[in-house]
Amino acid sequence: MSLNQKQRDAVFSILEYEQTHDPKEFCLGWSWSDVRVAPATLNSLLLKGLLEEKFHSNSYRGLLLTELGREQANLLAEPAEACEKATDQSLTLPDDLFEDIIGHDEVKELLRAALLAEKPVHVLLAGPPALAKSLFLWDIERACGEQGIWLVGSATSKAGLWDLVVEREPRILLIDELDKMNAADTAALLSLMEGGRLVRAKKGRTLDVTTSIKVVAATNQVAKLSPELKSRFAIRKLEAYDTVRYRTVVKGVLIRRENVSPELAEEMAQKLDGKTQDVRDAVRVARLSPQLGIDKAIRLLLT
Repeated sequence: MSLNQKQRDAVFSILEYEQTHDPKEFCLGWSWSDVRVAPATLNSLLLKGLLEEKFHSNSYRGLLLTELGREQANLLAEPAEACEKATDQSLTLPDDLFEDIIGHDEVKELLRAALLAEKPVHVLLAGPPALAKSLFLWDIERACGEQGIWLVGSATSKAGLWDLVVEREPRILLIDELDKMNAADTAALLSLMEGGRLVRAKKGRTLDVTTSIKVVAATNQVAKLSPELKSRFAIRKLEAYDTVRYRTVVKGVLIRRENVSPELAEEMAQKLDGKTQDVRDAVRVARLSPQLGIDKAIRLLLT
């Protein structure tokens, strides 16, 4: 589990406090003033499952380390070299990243550099509904694995965005439909992108954590974004594919990722041309066609 320096110091101090006091004193747990750890830091440890709440009232909240918390605290007592190896999560990118995306060479170069940069550089892909923006996000998600989280702006609150970020500690945050994110989540995103601090009150609980995260987002309408949000991104505008490039991209995706034969991939690309610009539609057709046939799969999905 990855912890920032403040969280590591807190866990180690709490373990020391619990070990130097009589366990009978903790029937209601200890308070933040006992261990001299800020409530915001304790909240972040609660979300990670390192603490449990033993008692809660209007005037007192009692906490204790969980078994997981004790394990983490004991790990922190090991030599520094071992800890560094355990928490090393350097991001590596596959050689075939963006291979299925035709053109947009400068965008590919920018995204590779941003993903590998030591400090966050946030990138926004903008333009009309088209294939390229989705493909870029899709490829990054595939490359990052568990180090990335994909979200849709119109559903961030329903997804518990910030709880998810605190729990999983991703390196990359991928946001589609950024222009549809609500005001509260946008405000939290602004703080996260600017200084790496995530602050949000939700249902009476306050999140206040520090994390280093890179944001790659997509939007159809840059004009709907606030000046503050736009200023935090390197913005690149993309154009929709023409017929020839669309077919090439679809065939490449279906052959390499869905194991579709070149002949069937060509047929699907031809029949989808003019009906959609989203590569996910081609993938859905490929997965349904063994049961439905290509024509019926297209009809059921796109009409």
